[in-house]
Amino acid sequence: MLKIQDVARHAGVSAATVSRVLNGRSTVNPELAARVHAAVRELGYRPNGVARNLRRRQTTLWAVLISDVGNPFFTSLVRGVEDGGRQFGYSVVLCNTDENRAREAEYIAVALADNMAGVIISPADDSTDISALVAAGTAVVTIDRELAETEVDAVLVDNEKGAEMATAHLLESGYRRIACITGPRRMSTAMRRLRGYQRALRAFGLPSDRSLIRHADFREEGGYSAMAALLDEGVEIDAVFAANNLMTVGAVECLTERGVAIPGQVGVIGFDDIPWARLFRPGLSTVRQPTYELGRAAAQLLADRIDNPARPAARMVLQTELHPRESSTPRAG
Repeated sequence: MLKIQDVARHAGVSAATVSRVLNGRSTVNPELAARVHAAVRELGYRPNGVARNLRRRQTTLWAVLISDVGNPFFTSLVRGVEDGGRQFGYSVVLCNTDENRAREAEYIAVALADNMAGVIISPADDSTDISALVAAGTAVVTIDRELAETEVDAVLVDNEKGAEMATAHLLESGYRRIACITGPRRMSTAMRRLRGYQRALRAFGLPSDRSLIRHADFREEGGYSAMAALLDEGVEIDAVFAANNLMTVGAVECLTERGVAIPGQVGVIGFDDIPWARLFRPGLSTVRQPTYELGRAAAQLLADRIDNPARPAARMVLQTELHPRESSTPRAG
């Protein structure tokens, strides 16, 4: 039996585009729509009306797919989603993908099999495949991370601006050899925070030195290992910008174990305002993300998408805040 994917291959488009055309959406490029209709005629494809009707009998459940349930960032984010969902009459099922593409695909399949009303997903990486959800007409919102070439609602923070603000703060405080510990290259958040770091350096007339940049895994162990590598390689640094909360903790742990004084020898600033950042000694400078507000905004977008599936995709970008503390105290002289 022919499937929607067969039509997509024949027409040279995505399954999501075929789904939008067959559902009468007006957002598809006319040329692509014509190719889809031609493929349908040539293949003799007939949509499965029974399956379509089953999909419409949705539950009042939302699946929330996050990459690390142990990260306080996601704890606050999910709380925002849950509070927002309850306001609109929905309950939330939490799915921890652990940055694992296979596990993520399993949870997507479960969301489809259980006819969940919507999915909020923080993609494991930029190549996460949500075409099955889109093709099934399931409402989807991506949160924290964005997917290229996928027309779905997204809620993000201005990662580039936040990283630029953190790096500029260190530069204004007199630091010049600033290391950057960011996340994997396959993640939009990691690369945008790296670009923000580099943009601040350019604004101060400084080059971007590759030896100062490390890609880690957004985990505490990754921050520790990246910091250790910088020290072991003898890279000259006087400060470090760590691009998420857990890597900041790992970097600080490494510096403390090695007897490197903060901020006397190395200044530190992180991305994400860790709940206990002010309790560190010295207090950790951070860039705060509006995590709870991100969750609430995603819930609003998902509820709106369920009520109005034909509206154009929306992209919301929330702003960050700089919270300087003792770990980035201005350098003497």
